[in-house]
Amino acid sequence: MMRIHGQLKSGGLPNCRKLAEELEVSSKTVQRDIDFMRDRLGLPIDYDPLRFGYYYTEPVTSFPSIEVSEGEIAALFVAQKALAQYQGTPFERPLRSAFRKITDGLKDRVSFSWDDMDDVISFHSAGASISDLELFETVSQAVLRSVELHFEYRKLNSSRFEQRRVRPYHIASLENQWYLFADDLDREQLRTFALPRMRNARATATRFRRPANFSISDVLRGSFGVFQGGEIHRIRLEFDAFAARLVSERTWHESQRIRSGKDGGITLELQLGGLEEIERWVLSWGSHVRVLAPAALVKAVRDEARAVAALY
Repeated sequence: MMRIHGQLKSGGLPNCRKLAEELEVSSKTVQRDIDFMRDRLGLPIDYDPLRFGYYYTEPVTSFPSIEVSEGEIAALFVAQKALAQYQGTPFERPLRSAFRKITDGLKDRVSFSWDDMDDVISFHSAGASISDLELFETVSQAVLRSVELHFEYRKLNSSRFEQRRVRPYHIASLENQWYLFADDLDREQLRTFALPRMRNARATATRFRRPANFSISDVLRGSFGVFQGGEIHRIRLEFDAFAARLVSERTWHESQRIRSGKDGGITLELQLGGLEEIERWVLSWGSHVRVLAPAALVKAVRDEARAVAALY
């Protein structure tokens, strides 16, 4: 809308088709934005049928400010605090700049002290991934523009990089790590790529249409974190009284069911498409949890526990 405002203010007589091409959106999206600017923001926009373009019927000095409530300001502040995990990384400067532009455009409807909120709201995160900003921009732009992406990738258990050609569908931050979900053209499968293990990314000019039925929620539904296999595993974990309260306070997976046990303990039941990530999570609870099922997870945790004990 700021781009549309700029063209209207300069007398450029933009129309929906030209704006859609320039902004790389649909004409319907442009029309909705223009309608919103005229009807909701009160901007004096009219259409000239002889010159086939929109224009301001009277001078407009600035774009209307956005009105927000104190609750919305607080939510925005929490989001800004969440970005603190990228302090000292290449993301810090553009994130600060973007947040400052947003907050500068807010209209003063409430009065409170930012310093007071800084004293009572904070966000702490350990193990944040440090990705290269240039790589992130290349990948994210390829996702937004729906163009094929070429890069070199090193798998977690490999010492060398491999060439990959993909159609990027989605980019997400999961557990403080950035991942790309893309259709691997050579392997003909949807694959997940960790950005820190990518290099020399190059967006091509080859466009594609993202499948209409693609849903990141569906992709992650069977996983405990990021990755999943084909087979669905029914997980049953028994926590003692110490861990029971901590486990019960959070939603770990949408499939979870918690049943009360004896002596204050609980049984946590999950349905997952892979065991690797749940194995690491189980091990993090030490002796406060016991795997009841499946047998493959029982064996994996037992073998790892023996290996750890052997180190000491």
